[in-house]
Amino acid sequence: MGISRKDLKQVIVFQNATDDDLNQIIQNSITRSLEEGEFFFLQGDPANYLYVLVNGQVKLLQTNPSGQQVNLRTIYPRQMFGALGAVREQADYPASAQALENSSALAIKSAFLHEMMETRPYLSFDLMKLMTSYIQEMQSRYRELATERVEQRIARALLRLTVQSGQKVDEGIDLAFSRQDLAEMSGTTLYTVSRVLADWERQGLIRAGREQIHITNPHGVVRIAEGLEK
Repeated sequence: MGISRKDLKQVIVFQNATDDDLNQIIQNSITRSLEEGEFFFLQGDPANYLYVLVNGQVKLLQTNPSGQQVNLRTIYPRQMFGALGAVREQADYPASAQALENSSALAIKSAFLHEMMETRPYLSFDLMKLMTSYIQEMQSRYRELATERVEQRIARALLRLTVQSGQKVDEGIDLAFSRQDLAEMSGTTLYTVSRVLADWERQGLIRAGREQIHITNPHGVVRIAEGLEK
């Protein structure tokens, strides 16, 4: 499955691109398809390509020297990831990109986009906007880790997932994710996530499955995220 100019136009960095620019990007790219669990790139690899997700979901994760993983963000279709090499020569990927399900992405050579940026200011400005939004998100995540209770952090992670991929149904909101992903997103352990979700299920806030969750009381989750319930 490929990507059209119309699809590419929905990517933040390419929202101001001309049809000719979009054609050049598509012509100088390849499509990579991976099965669930495979990696588009690994932390520390040379950042020779940047990617636009066509379909599926991708997890960006960092691993520390002791092997502990942190989920930085989840990528959804029409989102760009791995773009550091287009900004800085001889850059390495600061995180790994793992397919959460069967996924495909448009792989664009970092050097090619860097060349385009030299004559197309809109690319530089729009890429700056994207990276600024990532920095702001990381600042918020750091503040949460430093100042908030674990229940608040888990609730905020659920709300982020709701905005990104939640499916509204008659009795609430359905989400699909693993508890390990939620633990990595909220900076805690799998045991703690399981304990908190079990407590919320007893309170009637959610119904938790093996790799999914149904939020039955979104307002209650928001109150926890805002620190209004202890």
